[in-house]
Amino acid sequence: MIQRLLIGLSLLGGVFAASVHAQEAVAHFGAQGATRSITLRTTTDIAVLAPTMRDFLANRPDLSLRYEQWGSNDLYALTELDCKTGRPGADIVISSGVHQMVKLVNDGCAVSWVSPETQALPDRLRWRDQVWGISREPAVIVYNRNLVPPEDVPDSRFDLLDLLRPEGSRYGGRVATYDIAASGLGFLFAFMDSQEASTFGALMEAFARSGAVATCCSAEIIGGVATGDYLIAYNVLGSYAMQAARSDQRLGIVAPADYTLVLSRAAILPGTEANHDAGDLLDFILSESGQRSMAKVHLASAPSAPLPGADREEDDSRWRLIELGPTLLVAMDQMKTAGFLARWRAAIGE
Repeated sequence: MIQRLLIGLSLLGGVFAASVHAQEAVAHFGAQGATRSITLRTTTDIAVLAPTMRDFLANRPDLSLRYEQWGSNDLYALTELDCKTGRPGADIVISSGVHQMVKLVNDGCAVSWVSPETQALPDRLRWRDQVWGISREPAVIVYNRNLVPPEDVPDSRFDLLDLLRPEGSRYGGRVATYDIAASGLGFLFAFMDSQEASTFGALMEAFARSGAVATCCSAEIIGGVATGDYLIAYNVLGSYAMQAARSDQRLGIVAPADYTLVLSRAAILPGTEANHDAGDLLDFILSESGQRSMAKVHLASAPSAPLPGADREEDDSRWRLIELGPTLLVAMDQMKTAGFLARWRAAIGE
């Protein structure tokens, strides 16, 4: 239930130095006999980024790559711990919890890298030459095409509120979103909503009153919509939703008409000295070839472009790019986080 969203939210200010971190999966890319190796730690599903890793290594037979997949909070905690001990365990870190990556840069946990590819990024997607936005991914509403009639498809947050407002709504207990205590990305989207939207308080109250479901991750949420366990999912990462919708006609996607948040996954090079192979990987990802590779899995859609697989073309004015920079430190400040938690509790009547 939505109350799960409250548990542990106050921990998001940085009390993550637990001794156990839950690595989700590991994969290896490149030739077995390669003389050099780099480690990538990321929140991105292996299957999603694997084609780009293979493209990067295609002309580098002497290089291999260890790919570690992590949840965003655990990845932040581990990278922070590596920084404190002075022993970085990864050569490059890429996370959807971009506020966490900005905090690591602010704390001196990353090294600079300057190249034509990084300099080509707009100012909004690079900070201190130590954190870079590598993707363009909208936060969308996903719905079940077979179970949600066309007149009920929520085109905006206002429409979603209208669906949940009636007593005994058929959407009660059938709307899902991220558990923001467990998901750094979910927390970021909720926090940005609280800064952006006049509907935030009303929507959270409606979620609580209607028994919305909070769960851990994109795949679980999207799969639940496809099977009909959930009818609608809110603030889902659009890249994963569009990838799933390629092969599952039950999934419909909407970019909210009032505004649509756009995430750019953040990359950093941890430690005090850059690994040049890791810098080359960053440059490849940002290059035309790398972006073309990532576009195949919807990671590199430009904010101004129509959403592939969406129901209709979108107006450019709705896009709200989450900028990388010191403003995101507010989302990592313990006092601000506590205030956000208090407002969240007030919104749902606790």
